[in-house]
Amino acid sequence: MADPSLIAAVDLGSNSFHLVVARVLQGQIVVVDRMRETTRLAAGLDHNRRLDPALMHRALGTLTQFGQRIREVPRDSLRVVGTATLRRAKNADEFMDAAKVALGVPIEVLSGREEARLIYLGVAHSLEVPDGRRLVVDIGGGSTEIILGERFDPLETESAEIGCVTWTSEYFADGELKNANFRAAETAASLELQHMARRYRTLGWDEAVGSSGTVEAIEGVLRAMGWSKRGITARGLAKLREELIKFGKIQKVDLPSLRPDRVAVFPAGVAILTALFETFDIRKMEAATGALREGVLYDLLGRIRHEDLRDRTVMALAARWHADEEQAARVERTALNLLKQVGGEWINDEPLARQLLSWSARLHEVGQTIAHSGYHKHGAYLVANSDMPGFSRDDQMLLASLIRVHRRKLATLFRDTPPLRSEFALRLAVLLRLAVLLHRARSPQPLPHVAIHAEGRKVSVTLPARWLEDHSLVAADLRSEVDELSVIGMELVVKPVER
Repeated sequence: MADPSLIAAVDLGSNSFHLVVARVLQGQIVVVDRMRETTRLAAGLDHNRRLDPALMHRALGTLTQFGQRIREVPRDSLRVVGTATLRRAKNADEFMDAAKVALGVPIEVLSGREEARLIYLGVAHSLEVPDGRRLVVDIGGGSTEIILGERFDPLETESAEIGCVTWTSEYFADGELKNANFRAAETAASLELQHMARRYRTLGWDEAVGSSGTVEAIEGVLRAMGWSKRGITARGLAKLREELIKFGKIQKVDLPSLRPDRVAVFPAGVAILTALFETFDIRKMEAATGALREGVLYDLLGRIRHEDLRDRTVMALAARWHADEEQAARVERTALNLLKQVGGEWINDEPLARQLLSWSARLHEVGQTIAHSGYHKHGAYLVANSDMPGFSRDDQMLLASLIRVHRRKLATLFRDTPPLRSEFALRLAVLLRLAVLLHRARSPQPLPHVAIHAEGRKVSVTLPARWLEDHSLVAADLRSEVDELSVIGMELVVKPVER
């Protein structure tokens, strides 16, 4: 039986998979269990950016174990997020479909900036609230996130495709620990970081903080070697680099406090952190215990409390592009009413369906500011390419697709939608299109009762005959919609009734 006080987060990182289970007590998160398994997912990407089947099989074995641990966690209190490697892998959907079976919930692939936001949230909750500005750095297996923030609010977020697993494959593949290897890795990392470092240095910060495995491992070694009492210094990092070169080969590395499963990617992590220190002119960095999975937990707690950041993101985007609030509200009410009538039997995952319909209704006209002609395309582009804090990559793309197809042709819809979600998306699109169509007159007068019934690929809509006669343009649009939906194999039946 599910325990309603439990929440959990699973982080499918490029180097390791993490599970953290927590209990919510008086509004606070108290961690009750953690699991971690090194998977080296990023190392399984071939030159065609496809994940190796054998590595996927091993990774899924880890997730099966995680799945057993989270059986008592309510499904709506569990989030699973994927990072850099799942952003890049061309066959990521194959892995995520199997992962969903193992864990019981879909995987949210985060954009780089959304990952950065959640990392900052996790770090901010693990440290005392500072008076000034904080620079947060997280070196992962496939990417490095850099965030500038104050208190619990990120001000600048960036993600660079630099990771300790990918950099190991690129610059330490021969296992040699030479000055040349380090310089090549550091130079390449610096080139990736330069464009953002200039802006961050201009804004400035009061303290630098590192999170996740690489920073924790480096700080642990520096302390054990007596090169630092607390945190990481530029001088201590330089000494560690020299010490690694003395070993000559990665397999010979033997440093106090360094776990055996971290050795293979440790030199690359040192090289990346050295580049960060040099490029951002960092002199000292503290280590934080909070990271992405803790940030996911706090973000999830906000959703449970109905403080969903995604709602604020949608409202901000609508305001920025001057969407007609009254028209959006009319379309939203009707779309949600139609959804309520068709019920969960026709559209699975009704809570998400409600959110997506609500968000797409609020944003369906944001492209009008650019041009009325093709405004649905402009709106879809804005939503797909804006930074949207709180949204996973897939949900953002699905939202953009709904806006793209809320009018005109449906034949090429959902090109960027995962196959398993395409039917879900199609049915949401039908409801949104009907709601927009019914409010074409933009009248503040309420609609008559609109009855809808849906089963399989047949949708029946019942409206008062007199109202249809008085709204001949809507009636004509409904006849056109019958033809449009038939192109994609969906039957729409409009039934006028006398009242």
